[in-house]
Amino acid sequence: MELGAIYSKEKTVFSVFSPIAEEISVILYDNGIEGDAIKKVPMSKADNDNSNTSHPDIFTVVIDGDLNGKYYTYEVKTADGVFESHDPYAKACGVNGHRSMVVDLSTTNPEGFTEEKIPKCDDPMNMVITEVSIADVSSDASAHSKYPGKYKAFTEPQILGYFKELGVTHLQILPSYDFGSIDESRPDLEQYNWGYDPYNYNIPEGSYSTDPFNGAVRIKEYKEMVQAIHEAGIGVIMDVVYNHTYNVFDSCFYKTSGNYFYRMDPEDETKYSDASACGNEIATEKTMVRKYIIDSLCYWASEYHIDGFRFDLMGVIDIETMNLAREALLKINPDIIMYGEGWTGGPGAIPESSRALKLNDKKLPGIGMFSDDIRDVVKGHVFYMDELGFVNGGKGKEEELKKAIICPAWANTPNQVINYLSCHDNYTLWDRFIVSNSNETTEQRLRMNRLAAGILFTAQGIPFFLNGEEFARTKTAKEGEAPVENSYCSPLSINVISYDRAEKYSDLRDYYKGLISLRKHHKAFRLDTIEQIHKSVHFIDDVPEGVVAYTIETPDENVFVAYNSCKNKISIKLPDNASGNGWNVLADDKHAGSTVLYTIKNQASIPEVSCLIAVSK
Repeated sequence: MELGAIYSKEKTVFSVFSPIAEEISVILYDNGIEGDAIKKVPMSKADNDNSNTSHPDIFTVVIDGDLNGKYYTYEVKTADGVFESHDPYAKACGVNGHRSMVVDLSTTNPEGFTEEKIPKCDDPMNMVITEVSIADVSSDASAHSKYPGKYKAFTEPQILGYFKELGVTHLQILPSYDFGSIDESRPDLEQYNWGYDPYNYNIPEGSYSTDPFNGAVRIKEYKEMVQAIHEAGIGVIMDVVYNHTYNVFDSCFYKTSGNYFYRMDPEDETKYSDASACGNEIATEKTMVRKYIIDSLCYWASEYHIDGFRFDLMGVIDIETMNLAREALLKINPDIIMYGEGWTGGPGAIPESSRALKLNDKKLPGIGMFSDDIRDVVKGHVFYMDELGFVNGGKGKEEELKKAIICPAWANTPNQVINYLSCHDNYTLWDRFIVSNSNETTEQRLRMNRLAAGILFTAQGIPFFLNGEEFARTKTAKEGEAPVENSYCSPLSINVISYDRAEKYSDLRDYYKGLISLRKHHKAFRLDTIEQIHKSVHFIDDVPEGVVAYTIETPDENVFVAYNSCKNKISIKLPDNASGNGWNVLADDKHAGSTVLYTIKNQASIPEVSCLIAVSK
């Protein structure tokens, strides 16, 4: 049951689902934003006995001839009036997405794209993910990009070279489907938005292309971006938002299907349920909505070679849809990556037991969840600035931290735990220290940052960090000004990645780089099962308050890890070493990496607010 505009040179088959329509017509245009219709063709209910459809509410029509590059809309006549809508299944569109476009996708493939070598991800425990925005990474003058803020910036060696040198395995890209909050027709205006306002789910965002007026350009340039990232040996994870739409009444879902795609408030069915905290929530449990989400994911995975998906407010989506989506995606890519936010933005219309929440992790095999457990215990509660974390002055956090670093109780397997300290939402890690620890010196905050990073990259699970966290990224217009907590529509100057700042804080960046290398070289930090973790990780009890220390004992190596949050140097008796040759230190308060810094025996001396990581000789 293939919906949308199915193109061939001889004809295009248009099919649209509409449970509310009395009549539907396809309207064809030469132009993607203006100009009168050139043709209007009535559609008819599909003959389910003689078509590829199997739903009584599908309208279809065949229009002969080569329509590649023609724009179209659906005119939907209902009992409530007549709506002109873009196609929910559209694969291309005109500027701002109001008119859909027929496209010959074979003409949008860069040279070699269909045969490209996609990086393998045989073991998700080997992943190191950083979150990037297409606008952020290349818009600053320090990026020296010919294509600032565009997909094509990722084809430039200096942009991807930065990530290769850092050692990350995957880029999680902020929403890059067509979203509604930027006027693509005004590239002369400075506009910014993270993009969590979906308009066309199956089409790349036009403002990131060099020509948003030509519907084919954004497709080709998106593919060029993916191809270049893959050639750099890095995977692409797409941030997807199937929990709500930009708004209701301008949505193609509403115009073609009324309220079918939306959940209504169970206590007042005239109102929309709002578990997304964005004014509406998508009814993922309904047959045709579930089909839409799965079709959309499979389209991105097959047509664009996307390696994985991060689900915004995944707790709004029902469990069955997530599991069926994984089943379908695995047929396309056996190494597909899926994870998301295991929570909602508020109360919803379906039972908690059927939502893709952290507490239901065991019902979602192979699908990961962000660990807000480790986030909040390390740096403090995400919403309450006076609730400090382990690294920046919080007291009595030791036991909570132990639980987080060996995988929280809700986790079924380590590869379902996405550990993170900061992301696009809320304050950056550095800004959190500025707000919560305003009386501390820059050097003291750098100590906090290094200790937090030491915890992130040695904790069991998969590490994730916000691009720029590695060089104390701040979202301030000027040094000394208050940082912006949620910069989703702040000026570009607040959000851009400054490579000058990366050089200014190169020691911190090198510390992250070293921790990534250390993690990759030692399987002890990437154990495969909860049982292995419980068997291998042994906490040391005889340590001062404010200190967590432990060993990881595997058949191949012994590792010693200590986190000291105290504002004084501490000393810990080292465990006995079988060889008697002591412990090789790989990370301390200033340096980290996979090469040995020095060797210690008997006692470990750990400076204030720092970590120490060592392996036995």
